[in-house]
Amino acid sequence: MQGSIPFDPYDYDFHEDPYPTYARLRAEAPVYRNTDGDFWALARHADVSDAFRDNIRLSNSWGVSMDPMAYNEHAEHAMSFLAMDDPRHLRLRKLVSKGFTPNRVAELAPRIGELAHQHWDRCLQLGEFDFVHDFAGLLPMDVVSELLDVGQQDRAYLRKQSDLLIHREEGVTDVPPAAITAYLELHQFYAELVRERRGNLGDDMISDLIRAEIVGEDGEVTTMSEEEIIGFMMLMVVAGNETTTKLLANSVYWGYRSGQVAPVFDAVGAGAEPVEAVEDWVQETLRYDTSTQMLLRRVLEDVEYGGFTIPAGDRVLLLIGSANRDEEAFGPDAGEFRIGRDSARTIRSFGLGTHFCLGAHLARLETNVGLGEIVRTTTRFDLDLDAAARVHSVNVRGFETLPMTVKAR
Repeated sequence: MQGSIPFDPYDYDFHEDPYPTYARLRAEAPVYRNTDGDFWALARHADVSDAFRDNIRLSNSWGVSMDPMAYNEHAEHAMSFLAMDDPRHLRLRKLVSKGFTPNRVAELAPRIGELAHQHWDRCLQLGEFDFVHDFAGLLPMDVVSELLDVGQQDRAYLRKQSDLLIHREEGVTDVPPAAITAYLELHQFYAELVRERRGNLGDDMISDLIRAEIVGEDGEVTTMSEEEIIGFMMLMVVAGNETTTKLLANSVYWGYRSGQVAPVFDAVGAGAEPVEAVEDWVQETLRYDTSTQMLLRRVLEDVEYGGFTIPAGDRVLLLIGSANRDEEAFGPDAGEFRIGRDSARTIRSFGLGTHFCLGAHLARLETNVGLGEIVRTTTRFDLDLDAAARVHSVNVRGFETLPMTVKAR
């Protein structure tokens, strides 16, 4: 039976290691129906890929979260164009792209390097520290803040509210009061920031979003409303911060656990460029243990997967974490962490199709630069795995704490 496999996206044991459940789903119930939770789930790479491509019958318009309070027609206020379908999605994505350009991301690379060096230098001086608290949790929020021109004095506050947005206590299956409060406070903070920026436009992303406009075939000029700008900034807090923080920590965790990063350190010691030397390491982490594990879709028209009809009105989870471990797509060793695997065209960590992650390049750049700083300045690192603790979230997978010691070059 489809429902005979225990699969609860809110379960703390599942968060600790979802991959045995994913493997069983792929083998026994790749199109899974959970009647208690009232959702379907797709576990195989081919089905997840097809679902990403189907933006007509599978809708984003009620958001991508399982939380009942977040799953509604107002989801765009927290998730921006991630909670929209075309043509509204395409319109807003085009406008956002005016401020979030490849050139702006590329120009940010030297500054990302400076920020990574600043935070990592403090870690080196400490020698023993928490990788999440002292590095991985700082760099992505600083990068987002640099893009938005948010001052240093506000960044710790934004990190705290960001963490509260995604955290779920055990047994809680909806948006908790702390997350609601965090959302309201972040909304107010960004609303004030947008109003201040309107009267003092600068060279930051918010100013670019205020100025952004597209001209339709009929000559009508479209700009972003204040709510649309705020919605995108709310999305940046999670999509541009939390997921990259988790990717950084997941990378050092699996690099350490696998014992495969010594050649990376050796190559850099022999003169290899650090950022390039870590690219395969980051790529395999994105596949093996991606920070975004699953995304929800609302079914607008009946769809068929694996001989099952998923009726209109139901909701279906696209299990990205499972798709990235599918033996049919990645070979019989898909369950192994192997740096150097060629998976650039097959991983689904950033989605596929019209909703492909707009910040994918930035996330890779930040992680490559961050890990590059580590291998440039140290000969090895060690983790206290017994003291490590995971974040508990439905969509996002990573660490809350990850104690580390390093040996400087």
